[in-house]
Amino acid sequence: MLLHLIGNGGETLQVAAFRAMVNILTRVQQESVDEAERNIFLVNYVDYAFDDFGGRQPPVYPGLSTVWGSLARSKAKGYRVGPVYDDVLAMAWFFLELIVKSMALEQTRLFYHNLPLGEDVPPMQLRDGVFRCVVQLYDCLLTEVHERCKKGLSLAKRLNSSLAFFCYDLLSIIEPRQVFELVSLYLDKFSGVCQSVLHDCKLTFLQIICDHDLFVEMPGRDPSDRNYLSSVLIQELFLTWDHDDLSQRAKAARILVILLCKHEFDARYQKPEDKLYIAQLYFPLVGQILDEMPVFYNLSAVEKREVLAVILQIVRNLDDASLVKAWQQSIARTRLFFKLLEECLILFEHTKPSDSMLLGCSSRSPVGDGPASPRYSDRLSPAINHYLSEASRQEVRPQGTPENGYLWQRVNSQLSSPSQPYSLREALAQAQSSRIGASTQALRESLHPILRQKLELWEENLSAAVSLQVLEIIGKFSRTAASHSIATDYGKLDCITSIFMSFFSRNQPLAFWKAMFPVFNSVFELHGATLMARENDRFLKQIAFHLLRLAVFRNDNMRKRAVVGLQILVRSSFSYFVQTARLRVMLIITLSELMSDVQVTQMKSDGTLEESGEARRLRKSLEEMADESKSGNLLNECGLPEDALIAIPETLAENRWSWSEVNFLSVSLLLALDASLEHALLGSVMTMDRYAAAESFYKLAMAFAPVPDLHIMWLLHLCDAHQEMQSWAEAAECAVAVAGVVMQALVSRNDGVWSSDHVSVLRKICPMVSGEISGEASAAEVEGYGASKLTVDSAVKYLQLANKLFSQAELYHFCASILELVIPVYKSRRAYSQLAKCHTMLTNIYESILEQESSPIPFSDATYYRVGFYGEKFGKLDRKEYVYREPRDVRLGDVMEKLSHIYELKINGNQTLHIIPDSRQVKAEELQPGVCYLQITAVDPVMEDEDLGSRRERIFSLSTGSVRARVFDRFLFDTPFTKNGKTQGGLEDQWKRRTVLQTEGSFPALVNRLMVINSECLEFSPVENAIGMIETRTAALRNELEEPRSSEGDQLPRLQSLQRILQGSVAVQVNSGVLSVCTAFLSGEPATRLRSQELQQLIAALLEFMAVCKRAIRVHFRLIGEEDQDFHTQLVNGFQSLTAELSHYIPAILSEL
Repeated sequence: MLLHLIGNGGETLQVAAFRAMVNILTRVQQESVDEAERNIFLVNYVDYAFDDFGGRQPPVYPGLSTVWGSLARSKAKGYRVGPVYDDVLAMAWFFLELIVKSMALEQTRLFYHNLPLGEDVPPMQLRDGVFRCVVQLYDCLLTEVHERCKKGLSLAKRLNSSLAFFCYDLLSIIEPRQVFELVSLYLDKFSGVCQSVLHDCKLTFLQIICDHDLFVEMPGRDPSDRNYLSSVLIQELFLTWDHDDLSQRAKAARILVILLCKHEFDARYQKPEDKLYIAQLYFPLVGQILDEMPVFYNLSAVEKREVLAVILQIVRNLDDASLVKAWQQSIARTRLFFKLLEECLILFEHTKPSDSMLLGCSSRSPVGDGPASPRYSDRLSPAINHYLSEASRQEVRPQGTPENGYLWQRVNSQLSSPSQPYSLREALAQAQSSRIGASTQALRESLHPILRQKLELWEENLSAAVSLQVLEIIGKFSRTAASHSIATDYGKLDCITSIFMSFFSRNQPLAFWKAMFPVFNSVFELHGATLMARENDRFLKQIAFHLLRLAVFRNDNMRKRAVVGLQILVRSSFSYFVQTARLRVMLIITLSELMSDVQVTQMKSDGTLEESGEARRLRKSLEEMADESKSGNLLNECGLPEDALIAIPETLAENRWSWSEVNFLSVSLLLALDASLEHALLGSVMTMDRYAAAESFYKLAMAFAPVPDLHIMWLLHLCDAHQEMQSWAEAAECAVAVAGVVMQALVSRNDGVWSSDHVSVLRKICPMVSGEISGEASAAEVEGYGASKLTVDSAVKYLQLANKLFSQAELYHFCASILELVIPVYKSRRAYSQLAKCHTMLTNIYESILEQESSPIPFSDATYYRVGFYGEKFGKLDRKEYVYREPRDVRLGDVMEKLSHIYELKINGNQTLHIIPDSRQVKAEELQPGVCYLQITAVDPVMEDEDLGSRRERIFSLSTGSVRARVFDRFLFDTPFTKNGKTQGGLEDQWKRRTVLQTEGSFPALVNRLMVINSECLEFSPVENAIGMIETRTAALRNELEEPRSSEGDQLPRLQSLQRILQGSVAVQVNSGVLSVCTAFLSGEPATRLRSQELQQLIAALLEFMAVCKRAIRVHFRLIGEEDQDFHTQLVNGFQSLTAELSHYIPAILSEL
């Protein structure tokens, strides 16, 4: 009755009925045992009151709106309305519900009889007068919400929710554009960034009305516009993200995520065209974020993830035309779009607690080295849990899991117990509500192990889905950019390069890598010239690094894809640069950097080091890169056509792929890997075995030679190692090699005062300095590396270091050549003080050379020893021979002791080390197995012009009579032997074997030892030995007589050396050497065995020897004083006695002398 009066009575009656109804409702609410906001009795009453009963009840909403509106306006004007007004506000939900139900009743009556079967009831258009009353009432209630919110009254929030649900219900009943008027009125009242409590009310209002079932199908306010509510929502949510209140930012992000989740799982919108329409509704949000990126960056990680999840969902369902249109606006905007995609990869990255696929259990890559971003599932809200719960129960089983696998089914009561729910989402929600998850770690540990596994799988799948979505976008962008139809930086394509670098630098599952490399191949086919250009060196270097990193993975599928990725880079290098010089430099640089991340050695059970699995897998990958026979299958496995490498690209006229050059590239990388591995394997032995340490540094320097910076770095390490060993000449050679690298770089770019002739001068000192000035110095110009850092001053610095070290080694002839290279620099700079110093140093150097040559004791800068290694325990050294260069004061016994000490420590206690005491030829197969042998022999260097076939005994000092570069690559030693197997015998049985060794380089070298690459033997018969002995003494005497003397002051040293030689030749007590030759070969049977030619040569040698002795005695007489007369008399008597003895064998000697 009261409702009837309110709907149809006069104004006074309406007001009275309304007040009476308010009082009744208030009593019902107060006296009811139900303390809920919406009393159950009142809810039932509303349902009952509007059960139509045959259409007898007229609509009450016009009268109710009018009387309530007039009461509200009276309150607004300041009139006394009594306590009834507050009661109305407290029960606002009821009266608003009455209005809605009454409208719904009228709507049903209007369309019930003429509505076709199966169609929905269309919305009702409210009459202008009635709608104006509703608007006025709504406005008054909004004012109440606004005012009471400022006072913090809880009633305001309840009233706000009631108004929101009022609009929500009206959207299903009246014309939506009329409801939009009410929504617009609300937003005008709460416009902009208002107080926190007011803004929270606005978010709650939007959350409620946007939850409407027909939200997607809502029209715009104008017929030409799209969905009004979606545009309002996007604008207000973005405004909220710029708000100071952190909780409201999170709420805004959550509203958006929930909406998108509902759309995704809504059965009505599963067609592609429906999904496209929804994506286009929300796509303006992406544009708004791009316009105000600082707002996005100010969000927390959790909020960013939710916003990015929404963006990815929008883009996933968007058509290509809309994406391309977005990319056509400006380069800066396109770049920002891909910045958002980079953020997706960062924030959704999934890092396993211990990645079993990467680098094994390397101690250099511990878990949690850096701060990882929080996982998406760390802060799951109950609302998201609710909307995704059904989807989460439909997990996909991994391969190999049986149909009845316990991972995915309830197999025991533990999983379904109240304390541990079966559903992962239920478990997470329970953990959060009970505050177990105070930290991420605690939350995970609170889960059952099986649920923890499911959580890991869920997170990994989410990460993979995000990466695959971004990869798909990159593929579209690459194809579009190939036609130059979008706005981007075509000079660098930084949008593509930044995403690829982000892909490679993050952990990705195998599913991603399987999809990745076809796109990677396509991008390099379309944009290879740009991506391989110098402007993209940083990108290329990082990609190369990560491909090599993937080549170490245990997972063979990922490792093979890394090999294909490297082949794609090589193909691009061929296509756009014809050769692979720059790429080789790039890969060597990245391999060097990777060596600090990869554990290339591992400890064996006996405590020694061996090559690790990581190093073996990397080696295998580098070998497969150049394996033509496996290439086709490898490409097929990775989703590429078999001819992907050799097919002719559309942009080129020919294919330039060359397997031989790829093989050379592979060998270069393997050389660097082997050198690094060998260096690591030395470990603690480096301090003990200095020879091996120096060789290790040398191999590293050679392996990294294409990169000047790395080449110089290892050469300087080698130089320091030699200085510690006091191997001054070798250290100087290292300094020369460094100077040579710098000079070559300067000459190649015509920068400096030197030319190729000056490089040739250095090459004579250090043969390792290349004689060819190639373009590889410019190829090595890579970010952070390159010859551009090498200057004239750095070359001069290392030349001066070499000069200092050569001086310490007393190899002054090298010092002179080096200073003559420094002088042109100072001349060009007019640095006269430096020039004066250089010339003073040159003067001192030449004086030192003159002093060395004039010394009666022949100068020797070093001693040389041949060392042979025999025994399996020596490893790579087994059955190899080396020549060692040692300081001149080191003797054979010192070398034996030193090498014995080194190799006894290397060999296990089960093995023994033997020194072979002589220099005979060793037959390795006759040696005792399980025993290690060293054969150490002193050897003499061979001069360039020396006759190795001469039978004379070698006196090395004979060949030091003039200034010459002391560079040796051939060495010899003589071994006496007899045909009966004994080492020594009489003169008539004594044979001599001369062994000539050729080393793989020349001394002084960068290392202390060089391997013997060739060995030749000459044998001399007993008579040839005898003739050689006599000729040697004759030559020594003649050399002393004929040597020029510069002044009278040289007479004394000349007399002393002449007396020494004569005493050893004609004195009676020592002349048995010549007499024994005559006895052995010129008497009795031995003489008959000699050939006539040998006999004549022997007699001629004896006659010449006696003639030179006679001449020397005469010269001696002219030089001596009275104090030496007695000695001279002894020499004359000895000569006469020797002549008399020889006349028995050679009668003609008397007439000759």
